Amino acid sequence: MGDAESESEQIRLKCIRKEGFFTVPPEHRLGRCRSVKEFEKLNRIGEGTYGIVYRARDTQTDEIVALKKVRMDKEKDGVPISSLREITLLLRLRHPNIVELKEVVVGNHLESIFLVMGYCEQDLASLLENMPTPFSEAQVKCIVLQVLRGLQYLHQNFIIHRDLKVSNLLMTDKGCVKTADFGLARAYGIPVKPMTPKVVTLWYRAPELLLGTTTQTTSIDMWAMGCILAELLAHKPLLPGTSEIHQVDLIVQLLGTPSENIWPVSAWPLLSPTPLPRATARDGLESSYFKEKPLPCEPELMPTFPHHRNKQAAPATSEGQGKRCKP
Repeated sequence: MGDAESESEQIRLKCIRKEGFFTVPPEHRLGRCRSVKEFEKLNRIGEGTYGIVYRARDTQTDEIVALKKVRMDKEKDGVPISSLREITLLLRLRHPNIVELKEVVVGNHLESIFLVMGYCEQDLASLLENMPTPFSEAQVKCIVLQVLRGLQYLHQNFIIHRDLKVSNLLMTDKGCVKTADFGLARAYGIPVKPMTPKVVTLWYRAPELLLGTTTQTTSIDMWAMGCILAELLAHKPLLPGTSEIHQVDLIVQLLGTPSENIWPVSAWPLLSPTPLPRATARDGLESSYFKEKPLPCEPELMPTFPHHRNKQAAPATSEGQGKRCKP
């Protein structure tokens, strides 16, 4: 049995689906699943590789939530491994800057599964594409600090997100920023085991992934974080490559020709088992950048914006659509 299959089986043993139930380990027991009919879908707010997301109202509590339908169209053997990973990870994660999984609900068929998530009014990709002027530097610092706090929490719990990008960063109307979409996230341990390098959206993909390393650490999230910081400041993507070769070329243009002084290129399979050392989330939080003027504004002082996601006229056909969502 291969790695993916064995991991899938382990997760399935922890998350056993029974008719009318979604059983999880005792410390995160959900009990009997509610029906999705108890939620009123208000509008569609997004679509990704792993499912469609709706803004919905819980008819029992009147709470507005995000309802994510798990995509099952290519599955023959139950719930996709990516969704099982997302469920099991989010059930154990509780942090103000990580999107909250409230419960799992079911549709008319056992294969129809929805994740009920905390609702955020904005995603940063939509904001950047619709804002007439960029965020101020104080506002950027406020956003980045919150993302770094969430990342520090993930990394302390040995979880790599593996798909950080502006479209996966959500913001409430109260200025709270939350990292979302954990379909590619993985728990890791020591020693680090090989993983596929085909992760992270191209524009945010670290050079070691582009050059074929299968050993992944929190460094790949930190590279993406740097790209996001630059994008928020410049109001445009930092490295908008059109292919992996073009992406590597853009990185070289920005950072210079690779050398052993800045990249351990001789250790990577296309050049490695040794990942590139990179600042940690804690390093970022302690950076003097956030102590210099202009100081980060408080989340409550962030401006509010029109809810662009609630005005989508037509669904996207893939996660790759949109100028900030390249695959």
